[in-house]
Amino acid sequence: MRQVLSIAALVAVAAFVGQSFAAEEGKAICPVAGKPANPAQTVDYKGGTVSLCCGKCKAAFTANPKKFAAKANLQLVATKQAKQVNCPFAGKPVNPAQSVTVAGTEVKFCCGNCKGKAAKAEGDEQIKLIFNDKAFEKGFKVTEK
Repeated sequence: MRQVLSIAALVAVAAFVGQSFAAEEGKAICPVAGKPANPAQTVDYKGGTVSLCCGKCKAAFTANPKKFAAKANLQLVATKQAKQVNCPFAGKPVNPAQSVTVAGTEVKFCCGNCKGKAAKAEGDEQIKLIFNDKAFEKGFKVTEK
């Protein structure tokens, strides 16, 4: 009986932990430190708002936004302030069947070649490839506030 209660307790804890992780999904990540962003620490960026984790990161971002552009652009898309309008590589209309998930965000491409290029990259390299300023301008548009 004691083992059954222990197992039930573990299942309950696992369910609670799973819920708390799910509640964290979709939250902004600081493009400077990679930590959860603080909604009180924001900067205007490309017609949207980028959230940072602290004042130090806000100062670093403000001093050199180009250095953090790819991750800031990703945050705009992840927080639904920007929407995808074209392939970030070719600037052509997207094919919904040609998509890759990048840092938890689905990105669509025009063809298998572009999708393959994106899928070959990993981690920060993939983010820089798909969300650099040139690719962002081709494929995404910041929505009106």
